[in-house]
Amino acid sequence: MSGQPEFVAEVDQNEYLPAGRRIVDAIVTVTASGAGLRGGGTGALSAAEVIMIDTSGSMNVPQSKIQEAKRATAVAIDTLRDGVAFAVIAGSAHARMVYPGQPGMMAANPQTRAEAKQAVSRLRAEGGTAIGRWLHLANHLFAHQPAEARHAILLTDGQNAHETPHDLQRVLDSCEGRFVCDSRGVGDDWVADELRKVASTLLGTADGLEDPAELPAAFQAMISSAMGKSVADVALRVWTPTGATVRFVKQVFPQVEDLTGRRTEVSARIGEYPTGSWGAESRDYHVSVELEPQAVGEELLAARISLVAADQVLTERLVLARWTDDEELSTRINRQVAHYTGQAELAEAIQDGLKARDAGDVETATAKLGRAVQLATESGHTDTAKLLARVVDVVDAPNGTVRLKKRVSGVDAELTNVRSVKTVRVKKTQD
Repeated sequence: MSGQPEFVAEVDQNEYLPAGRRIVDAIVTVTASGAGLRGGGTGALSAAEVIMIDTSGSMNVPQSKIQEAKRATAVAIDTLRDGVAFAVIAGSAHARMVYPGQPGMMAANPQTRAEAKQAVSRLRAEGGTAIGRWLHLANHLFAHQPAEARHAILLTDGQNAHETPHDLQRVLDSCEGRFVCDSRGVGDDWVADELRKVASTLLGTADGLEDPAELPAAFQAMISSAMGKSVADVALRVWTPTGATVRFVKQVFPQVEDLTGRRTEVSARIGEYPTGSWGAESRDYHVSVELEPQAVGEELLAARISLVAADQVLTERLVLARWTDDEELSTRINRQVAHYTGQAELAEAIQDGLKARDAGDVETATAKLGRAVQLATESGHTDTAKLLARVVDVVDAPNGTVRLKKRVSGVDAELTNVRSVKTVRVKKTQD
């Protein structure tokens, strides 16, 4: 049917295994395209949007933070499609409705947009920060909305100082699967681990912005992406044969996200992993399966991987395993698998290195961050290499030789952390 989204999947793997080998790794690239996925058209999902703006006292230091946050919120409101239900929340140590004035949501139209922007313009910065309370109110608003795509933006400039990590986790657990949330930090006092936790649990993205003037463009991009979603509640379905074990399922592009623990059992041999809503985009997944070894010359279907929505199969590909005594075949390295294995290791090395640095463990921090520099250099991840150069002095990038910088601004470390999960693609070449 014309205008309907079209999903296409490709599999990259080395299907040849040496005798006795159990592990099969495959990279599944899924691309969604079609007229119905080009944002705002007839194929777009019904949508609801909640914008959570930090209005704690620190947003006044400098005052450009609250001013640009208000400007960004106005831009976001103008970017909403007509008819989209929306609300704005002011967040401090408490959560307060900005628009509408009482808990609820309004349909976007010229009048409600003007009213909302007027209400936002009157915001003042005062008080503390309790992100979980903002999310709790957003969850309450979404609970009364039948929209197919429910999306939120959370902006903060500080640490989540007015509630415990347990409080935040409890709220995130209650929100999981209810809506998608993109989290952003602005200024130099936000915490990357907190932003990544919100985004990871709620299938969104996390990032930091050093300059408040970047906020309007960032908000517009997030809303445009949300408005372009055309297929909701999409899952990656993995079938494996009797005796097989799924070792892990990870999204590896555009960012690393381990989905393994989110498996929903469909049957003894089928599990589903949530991927959220889709627009016109492409994502890569790394699926690793452990099999019972077969005799040399035998072939086995290692996995059947499908993308499904509302129990309809959108696309499907097979992962094969063939046992061989041909060493040339079995030792061939698949570039896609090797690349993304390195990208996942890169994210882990950065996070572990920064954690060791904060704990005063210079030896571990130097080793981990040195390995991160080496991996970033090998994979051509120039953006990450530049960020790492803000926290270490690079002596020899190809060998991962670095020295920790004696003085590092907090925002440099947090930016390196929050962007650690972003990945780059390797150019495909013919084997």
